Amino acid sequence: MNHEQDKPLRRTPWPHAPLHRLSQAGTYFVTVGTYLKQHHFRGAARLRVLHRGLLTVSNQFQWHLEAWAVFSNHYHFVAHSPMMDGGARNLPGMLGLLHEKTAKWLNRLDQTPARKVWHNYRETRLTYEKSYLARLNYTHQNAVKHGLVPVANQYPWCSAAWFERTATPAQMTTVYAFKTDRLQVADDFDVAGEW
Repeated sequence: MNHEQDKPLRRTPWPHAPLHRLSQAGTYFVTVGTYLKQHHFRGAARLRVLHRGLLTVSNQFQWHLEAWAVFSNHYHFVAHSPMMDGGARNLPGMLGLLHEKTAKWLNRLDQTPARKVWHNYRETRLTYEKSYLARLNYTHQNAVKHGLVPVANQYPWCSAAWFERTATPAQMTTVYAFKTDRLQVADDFDVAGEW
């Protein structure tokens, strides 16, 4: 007699894979890291490819980016999902395409076929205006948080300079006034200083 079959099935969530709740269109804050937090995108040439890839793929999948920051071993963005065609449900496909293309390019460049480059991602649907504005500021200022630049608009692989060129003075004042020190963001990455 097999007693294991008599026990009810328990669905234990895997603790290393975040649950993705993408059933609704909306505004999301997304963080993605490289496997083992390795600095695969160290240096301007590699950061340029990841940066361009994120902007291109998000546009192809109709995600409207409002803030982004790309680093040697992770990236963040705040974006509005498409309102049609399943809304945020296409996020895994969008990230999958970006990660497939950048990993293949990187592995070809480094002559390391089949190396795992990317790890899981985390997304948060932003439903409160204050949370949204704080994460916009957090993302724009992330290069400063990581000690790469004294002023965010000096870092070319983030949206701060773009935001300051395109936003109204009132929008800039509003977003930059939001405190980010109390945000709970999974951002325990040590970034490479070469950019």
